[in-house]
Amino acid sequence: MIFNSLERLPKEFGTEKKAPALRKRYCSNMMLNPLKLKHLNRIDNMSADMITLNLEDAIAPSRKKEALHNIALFLSYLKESKSFIIVRTNPLDEGGKEEIEFLNSFSFDAVRVAKIKSREEILEIDKILSPDKEIHISLETKEAFHTLSTFSDIPRFTTANIGILDLLTSLGLPQSLVTHDNPTIHYILSKFLIDAKIAGVNPISFMFQDYQDTKGFRAWCELEKKMGFTTKACMGPLQVEIANEVFSVEKNEIVRAKHIKEAFETSSAKGENGFMDEDYGFIDEPIYRDALLVLGVV
Repeated sequence: MIFNSLERLPKEFGTEKKAPALRKRYCSNMMLNPLKLKHLNRIDNMSADMITLNLEDAIAPSRKKEALHNIALFLSYLKESKSFIIVRTNPLDEGGKEEIEFLNSFSFDAVRVAKIKSREEILEIDKILSPDKEIHISLETKEAFHTLSTFSDIPRFTTANIGILDLLTSLGLPQSLVTHDNPTIHYILSKFLIDAKIAGVNPISFMFQDYQDTKGFRAWCELEKKMGFTTKACMGPLQVEIANEVFSVEKNEIVRAKHIKEAFETSSAKGENGFMDEDYGFIDEPIYRDALLVLGVV
């Protein structure tokens, strides 16, 4: 916990600066409401790989300043955290710019801006955001969905989060389409993933709103892992536990990748880049590069 008691919180901001998060792979991204002080007080010791402190849709306009103050206060006393800390702001022209400028002096890992439509908006964020933080976006508009693959060559733009419900609304499609077997949803998720990879950013799949339906959430995680996703938005610790389990790299994958790396490098040193391996069959350079990809995220 950051504070031993929530009854008498400090009136002044603190001066703590947590160290940047250094993990390579993130399986779970849990959304937290900064008006819930008990939850905010535990961001130093949660099992979620990422924690997103939300200032946007879930916060009523009349309480956004309160939520922003809470985030700043708790961050200013946060000494360390196992999680990658993100602040989700409102759209740039709806208070987001001012929120970013206010939060710049506080210590967290990334800002995530809602309702992005164009690459130019990301460039604007890049100008106003302090240099120690990453840029993440919420992909919720048809404009961004159409052009995400062109949002490249902005070094600290690292992550895109798909907001499936808002995106469907932007596309003029009903939210009832969100089922495991719907081909339109499969297409939307696949296009989002591939376009994000083309742009060089990590795609994070959408939040499943029914947090009590753990079976349904697990089914989405398993489907998305097959598609190629590595990170899932989460609502609450039960979803975090499932996402961390499903999206983790399995031990047998690591053993295989290490074996292939060693075998290929030994063979390549002898001038042979394609050969039969007793354990894993034919190995050549593309198989070797895939093994490096696995080892690069563990």
